[in-house]
Amino acid sequence: MRYRLDVVAADVADVVKFAGGWLFDRAMAGWDVTVLLVDHPDERPLQILGAQIVDLEYALATVGHRPPPQTLAAAADLFGCDSRVRQGVVQALDQGATEVTLWGKSWPAELGDSVGLVQHRLSAAAQAFKAQALAAAAMPLDSIGLVETFRSRVMASPSVEADLIPAG
Repeated sequence: MRYRLDVVAADVADVVKFAGGWLFDRAMAGWDVTVLLVDHPDERPLQILGAQIVDLEYALATVGHRPPPQTLAAAADLFGCDSRVRQGVVQALDQGATEVTLWGKSWPAELGDSVGLVQHRLSAAAQAFKAQALAAAAMPLDSIGLVETFRSRVMASPSVEADLIPAG
């Protein structure tokens, strides 16, 4: 059985810009990476990163038909504006069995201390593939750095969490 990472976002560009390198590294480590999107007219940038794409509405309607992922990641602004996403993230945090990771420019205050600042150091391959994904999404390449920063509740299992380290 492979580890699963489900990513919830409004659009392709947001995922690639803020989490593209992390998604690529997880996919190359053997994880099943699925991005659940509100809007996905061009899936190619996420396919470059090794992710599968599923319509968010379909995923929410069929949520009870799949086992929960080991990691749930979401855009913080989508958490703030979609009550279904908020409910899923809060439920995952309450249950404690799923790593929960958020990205974006603002953080939901209601989560308080339940999530901490973490960073993922991108592999050289992740940087190269993120550059290709950004180009495919017609986005500037200036958002490629050595690390991507998130808010996450890191779980105890080092085999699952080895790529996210506390920022500091």
